[in-house]
Amino acid sequence: MHDDRYDHDPVAAMKSRRGPTQRRQVPLARGLVVEHTETEWCGAVVGARDGLVHLEDFRGKVRAFALSDGFLVDGLPVTLSMPQRAPQRQRTASGSFAVGEQRARVAMPSRIFVEGKHDAELVEQVWGDDLRVEGVVVELLDGADNLEQVLAEFKPSAERRAGVLLDHLIQGSKETRIAQNIERGPFGAHVLIVGHPFVDIWASVKPERVGLGAWPEIPRSVEWKAGICRALGWPSDEPADLADAWSRIRGRVRSFRDLEPSLVGRVEQLIDFVTVGT
Repeated sequence: MHDDRYDHDPVAAMKSRRGPTQRRQVPLARGLVVEHTETEWCGAVVGARDGLVHLEDFRGKVRAFALSDGFLVDGLPVTLSMPQRAPQRQRTASGSFAVGEQRARVAMPSRIFVEGKHDAELVEQVWGDDLRVEGVVVELLDGADNLEQVLAEFKPSAERRAGVLLDHLIQGSKETRIAQNIERGPFGAHVLIVGHPFVDIWASVKPERVGLGAWPEIPRSVEWKAGICRALGWPSDEPADLADAWSRIRGRVRSFRDLEPSLVGRVEQLIDFVTVGT
């Protein structure tokens, strides 16, 4: 009678393990119960910091283990990882939420007009993202004296609004008189003229951003921008000097927080006015 108990080698029949143990990724969460495979310490996650996870056992004792160690959850091997934070919505320089990869809209018929190049550059720097999303174009007046003629050619209407930002819009100023005449004219109902109290858009930048406690008073006999340059110790004799000075001032502006509220509020008001109903 043949005994076959010794015909097979049980060790030879065993399959060798190939490759590393597959571990699923498990994000850390407070209260998650895990076991440290090397020490067999079992506990609930109570914290994680500097590459360590802190586990509290049933007696209330806490031990820290390297996050890169091996762990078990429900008896299965896992790799612990820090939880992914929800992505933060990006904000534009104006403080609004960025809309991501969105193409600029086709220009809408309404417009915003500003006095000069520096005004337009500052508005673009802070509100450019918002204006492109809304399809708002900013145009230059090349001085408040041209406003009436520009509006006569533009012909504002209920579907074609005009928002205007003027410098030095204070009681008794030339700019105020121009604004009042237009508001009484045939286009008044479809035009919004707002302004800031500063002699020039330069002064809408908070003075501390350029190392000043306040923008200096410049005598009427001195051209204002040249006087500001001299007060700051910058060259001011050539037009290129003034252009360089503005570039340096504007370079200190990162967002609406670097500007005076009396400008920020007026620009936001204009954007709302020309985009109403869109």
